[in-house]
Amino acid sequence: MAISVFDLFKIGIGPSSSHTGGPMAAAHKFARGLHDDGLLPRAARVEVILYGSLGLTGKGHGSDKAVLLGLSGEKPELVDVDSIDARLAEMRASGTVKLFGSHEIPFVVGQDLVFERKISLPEHPNGMRFTAYDEQGDTLREKVYFSVGGGFVVDEKATGADRIKPDDTVLPYPFASGEELLKHCSNTGLSISALMLENEKAFGRTEEEIRSGILNLWRVMSDCVRRGITKEGVLPGGLKVKRRANQLHRRLQAESAEKDPLQAMDWVALFALAVNEENAAGGRIVTAPTNGAAGIIPAVLTYYTKFVPHADDEGVVRFLLTAAAIGVLFKENASISGAEVGCQGEVGSACSMASAGLTEVMGGTPEQVENAAEIGIEHNLGLTCDPIGGLVQIPCIERNAVASNKAITAARIALRGDGRHYVALDKAIKTMRDTGRDMLDKYKETSRGGLAVNVIEC
Repeated sequence: MAISVFDLFKIGIGPSSSHTGGPMAAAHKFARGLHDDGLLPRAARVEVILYGSLGLTGKGHGSDKAVLLGLSGEKPELVDVDSIDARLAEMRASGTVKLFGSHEIPFVVGQDLVFERKISLPEHPNGMRFTAYDEQGDTLREKVYFSVGGGFVVDEKATGADRIKPDDTVLPYPFASGEELLKHCSNTGLSISALMLENEKAFGRTEEEIRSGILNLWRVMSDCVRRGITKEGVLPGGLKVKRRANQLHRRLQAESAEKDPLQAMDWVALFALAVNEENAAGGRIVTAPTNGAAGIIPAVLTYYTKFVPHADDEGVVRFLLTAAAIGVLFKENASISGAEVGCQGEVGSACSMASAGLTEVMGGTPEQVENAAEIGIEHNLGLTCDPIGGLVQIPCIERNAVASNKAITAARIALRGDGRHYVALDKAIKTMRDTGRDMLDKYKETSRGGLAVNVIEC
């Protein structure tokens, strides 16, 4: 299976890659399919049912908004985030949606879009069923999709656990484990980032296009940090969570680093808070590898560019290529879906990826990079996904800030060693997968366990 760096890192909108980006992409696929096959003019009604985790926490994650936008022809990476509220208000006021932007049909959330809280499809917790009917009520088309984490969407033919559609691209250095990745590096003398660059070329992109695309991802990440720092007020949703990045930024600017040698940790926390507050508000972000964990890699990468003297664009490219290599291992061998394995699959994976990227650009060997990645996930094992109110706010925003500093610590520990360590990354990833299988469903993005119920009861 071949996974590109641009599969793992995708430009989209908040607050959730699996519950917002995935449903929007699925709705777009369905509407486009009707259009491409000439069925659009015959469609009189569309019914959408969201199952499992989508049914339980979809309202807090904006899944209903995502479906409306997707059916109207929008894609997560292209939708104008500043026009979303006005467009949704217009659709709800009229009780209609223009399928693929052209064919208007009645559509009312609660009637034509149903949050099914009691039923989960057996293939994956994030299941969706789209059905189009003609004027006589006969079925024109029915499709089932699964949002398997990080914005990846598959249909019922391609899924089973957390599988994406196989890509038959032939890679020069294929790897399905950390052990295979290290062997390639040893045999070729390539760093992990250089090896990933060679693999990326197999997808038909030139080296210049790859570098340009990665730097564009970094631009979107940086813009997200800046926007998050400038915004004030309260995040949407019933929790009335106050944005903190702006105030923290003002305080840090006024303080002297000489008085606090650990002030850099506060800056890293600020970068992560800024991104995840933007994500919670439905802003433009980069899935890295998910929305719920979108602040960690940008925070650590911003730390690199601002606090490391030799930092440059080449380092940014190498950082994200290395992080992607580790992300491939999680995607192929476990999961990055909080609904499947808990937050260890989101924040844990992102922490591991960020620590690997930082280790590479700080001069680490492939063995040290693998060590850092293992430390990053090992100390996030068992992390539950228990968002209060089904919103990607508490504990998600602070969790990204904590994991960002943890990633830096993991990199520093690995860089102080020689790459030899007791637990291999492959074993830690397998442990994460097994732990996710053993974890009760109430701790996997259902808002039926953990903080999601205990805080409210208190």
